[in-house]
Amino acid sequence: MRIIGGEYRSRLIFMPKGLRLRPTQDKVREAVFNLIGDVTDKNVLELFAGSGAFGIEAISRGARHATFVDNNFRCTETIRTNIESLGVPGARYEIIRANALSILSRLERQEEKFDIIFLDPPYQKGFAKKCLININAYDILSQHGLVIAEYFKKEMIILDLDNIIWDKERRYGDTIISIYRKVTREEDDGQAG
Repeated sequence: MRIIGGEYRSRLIFMPKGLRLRPTQDKVREAVFNLIGDVTDKNVLELFAGSGAFGIEAISRGARHATFVDNNFRCTETIRTNIESLGVPGARYEIIRANALSILSRLERQEEKFDIIFLDPPYQKGFAKKCLININAYDILSQHGLVIAEYFKKEMIILDLDNIIWDKERRYGDTIISIYRKVTREEDDGQAG
């Protein structure tokens, strides 16, 4: 797998060995970055990070900082190897070995705010829906923040949430990419009135 754009374009990203992962295809990753636009100076959170491809791509394209979360030791070590092989300064990333659902409360307590949250959990286990509900519950998304959820087409996630709302969706084969955005104060005031 390769980095698609930015400073580290065409550099290789290695996958964790011995694990049955389903990495986001390059064409889907490129489509996501086309949908969300410029990530310069953004703070990014990648849940179920695997190889760290999304966060690394964001750093390559100018993101200020990426936080990678995965519960598997092989994944976190692979992310570290990938980042270090590129020579990314330590101030631009953090790698956390933790459960993606339980880390959100800790990030809120630390008053972390993310401009982009990307999640690509194992397909058909309900994790994408649970993560979206938890992200809605914790105040970790910046004022104009986006949540990008990747999931299997048969999961059909339809949610009515208070703090994040569905914005758009794209289908790439069996993969669905849904983009949610934080409810702005103006939208919130309009709903209340």
